[in-house]
Amino acid sequence: MPITDLPILSMLRTRLEWHQERQRVLAENVANADTANYRARDLAQPKFEPSRVAVTAPATQVALAQTSNSHIKGTGLSASAFPTESKARYEIRPTGNAVSLEDEMMKVASNQMDYQAATALYVRSMNLLKTALGKR
Repeated sequence: MPITDLPILSMLRTRLEWHQERQRVLAENVANADTANYRARDLAQPKFEPSRVAVTAPATQVALAQTSNSHIKGTGLSASAFPTESKARYEIRPTGNAVSLEDEMMKVASNQMDYQAATALYVRSMNLLKTALGKR
């Protein structure tokens, strides 16, 4: 069994990928803070079930289609393996924008701390395996 198939390492790797994707979504929210009718998005937490470690993409995802070579290729959450969630916002500007920069910055800081914690756990797990193998 390869080391990458160990459940703890697989879950930590999935968690790290989720944090990376969430950082991208939060950055999009901040970048569109002045865009009319833009609603902030966030990713749903991954759920680790005993029978299935990796999070799979839902079957109902919609991808952007490029019908002409002159069209710009779209990038969005359609390529993400993690489902999105949106919560009702109480503060909506007259332009229809519902992005609160304070909320987004708090989410970014929280995401960064969680990413660092998951990275530290991953490194410690790898060091524990190295110690067990006598490679330390």
